Amino acid sequence: AAHVLTPSIFKANDIRGVVTGDHPQWDRAGAHAIGAAFVRVLGLQGKQFVLARDMRASGAELSAAFTEGALGQGADVIDVGLASTDQLWYASGHFRVPGIQFTASHNPAEYNGVKFCLADAAPIQPAMLTEIARLAMGPALPATERPGTRREQDVLSEYAAHLHALVPLDGMRRLKVVYDAGNGMAGHTAPAVLQPLNLELIGLFTDLDGSFPNHPPNPLEPENLLDAQAAVHEHGADLALVFDGDADRCFIIDERGEPVSPSLITALIAQQELQREPGGTIVINTITSRAVNRVVAEAGGRVVVSPVGHTSVKGLMAQHRAIFGGEHSAHYYFRDFWGADTGMLAALHVLALLGRASGTMSELVAELPQYASSDELNSTVDDAAAVTDRVAAAFAGRGVVDHDDGLTIESDDWWVNVRSSNTEPLLRLNVEARNEVLMTALRDEALAIIRGGTDA
Repeated sequence: AAHVLTPSIFKANDIRGVVTGDHPQWDRAGAHAIGAAFVRVLGLQGKQFVLARDMRASGAELSAAFTEGALGQGADVIDVGLASTDQLWYASGHFRVPGIQFTASHNPAEYNGVKFCLADAAPIQPAMLTEIARLAMGPALPATERPGTRREQDVLSEYAAHLHALVPLDGMRRLKVVYDAGNGMAGHTAPAVLQPLNLELIGLFTDLDGSFPNHPPNPLEPENLLDAQAAVHEHGADLALVFDGDADRCFIIDERGEPVSPSLITALIAQQELQREPGGTIVINTITSRAVNRVVAEAGGRVVVSPVGHTSVKGLMAQHRAIFGGEHSAHYYFRDFWGADTGMLAALHVLALLGRASGTMSELVAELPQYASSDELNSTVDDAAAVTDRVAAAFAGRGVVDHDDGLTIESDDWWVNVRSSNTEPLLRLNVEARNEVLMTALRDEALAIIRGGTDA
């Protein structure tokens, strides 16, 4: 039978598309074809790779079809079963083989997808993904004479032990911790990682349920934090951890029920990691708070700035042997974790810092340099380049201009960044300044140009 594979499901670094309903964008047969193409493109005949899946309803059958396609091309599959994405990165590093994670991260229930990595959790090259797409959408690849084998191996306890070994967990006071798994994979990984520690745990939505009956598993949307914020107040908790669907991102909420900016979490962890390795390198992206730059400079480290996006960050982590990297979107990368991102390891660092501090989470954060941020503001525009030029003209002579990732204008007390979305006709604005008044003025000025039409 013909397979369903819509070209648009192949993104720059992964695959994501609708798998249910009358108009699926990919199906079982499509997954089979992708599995075969993956083995061909990576040259895995007679070699191993590791495969995992999240709790989505379609995960078992799609990953089984992918496995059949891969076995038919002569690759051997180590199936680690249900896993968070960072647990799959762990398995890739542990076995030193490429990896496949079936997940659609924080997308709605009707989606599924695939995240790929090379051996040691290295990012797959976009050119490889293009070639996988081309082969998978072409005629069926003939099976090899000697099919591969599949074995199952659980790595959850090894993953937890690896994380524990990377964080100074001694001398912590007992903390009361809410964690919201959002019916995603943190319901599987958080108990294994957190239960051995000196914590009083309050779990929310810990049942694995790919229909997401409680709230969508996307902590970037403020309404998805409300349950954890309420639980912090109700239980008088020290903090809350809120995970996304595949549990590779983690948001932190302080004891007042206030979300802590991921940039400030980046600064806290950077500070701690630089104590361990003075002079080390920290990778951030274009729109991470300059609070991180100041903290790293004071600690004697150095900052490397990446374009937004995990492939860029991972590449620079490797190139500079950086000890740690953080993005404004709550992706946290660690050299000791193959340069890959893991929300759970970031959470452990925060717990260790707070457990050894005498004050509260909000007091820990208050010690960092304070900036006012606009957060990301999206505008639909017809001609992103022309609008960006108008912003550049309006801000000419007021700061240092950089075109590495969209347009950045930076002065001592503020910066403004405008960049296009990779996937939609959107222009994204981020502004940060030393105080709220200055930030608001700059934000409103830039928005007026972006949204004001051609006469601005």
